[in-house]
Amino acid sequence: MARNQPRRAAPRRGVISILVGGVGEILLTLGVVLLLFVVWQLWWTNLEASNTQNSALKAISQDFKPATEGAKEPEAPKHPIEGKVWGVLYVPAFGDAFAKPIAQGVGMDVLDTVGVGHYPTTQMPGEVGNVGLAGHRQTHGQVFWDMDKLSEGDKAYIQTADGLYTYTYRSTQIVAPDRGDVLFPVPGDAAAKPTDKLLTLTTCHPPFTTDLRMVVHLEQTAFTPTGKAFPAEIRDLVKRTTGVGKD
Repeated sequence: MARNQPRRAAPRRGVISILVGGVGEILLTLGVVLLLFVVWQLWWTNLEASNTQNSALKAISQDFKPATEGAKEPEAPKHPIEGKVWGVLYVPAFGDAFAKPIAQGVGMDVLDTVGVGHYPTTQMPGEVGNVGLAGHRQTHGQVFWDMDKLSEGDKAYIQTADGLYTYTYRSTQIVAPDRGDVLFPVPGDAAAKPTDKLLTLTTCHPPFTTDLRMVVHLEQTAFTPTGKAFPAEIRDLVKRTTGVGKD
């Protein structure tokens, strides 16, 4: 009868194997964390911003029904306080339902929530000079994701309590982030005296980076006071958004 052979002890894991296993677990964990962060950035922040913007639109619609309806374009619009929502931006090229509140200021507290911010150093709608607006290209509502779609003939509209300002596309620039001259009353020329009423939209470029800025210039081509029929292209959306406008 064969004698029972003693069992050999299982070989111990080497130090390298233990380290490789540990590093693998850490990398897996980091991968999961990174994935969750991406989901938060690309989905959750958009959802949060969308809810905030919808609430802002509902609130401001009450301000767009003045007791006395305007008869002409106001000559001296006032600059709102920081953070206050004072208008709505409509850009049909960004989608049939694109309607975003505009707040005063371009800090992250505005851009990450309300979505569209007004550069306080620039003019207000109706003033001679340049109305400057900023918005994220992606995340937090990605209000200006479709900036590259704007082209000749396209319109943008700004609604205030006074009425609807119509702007027509003029040009697109890609510039360095420090090119503040694009927001001058006459873009690119600090010494020039403005004669036109412009709208300038700014956002990051290319998508998912902050390396450059995409800048779109438009020129005011019309004003429709509250109480008059707004342009057909935007009439139904304005009425659905703020309850203002005649059929």
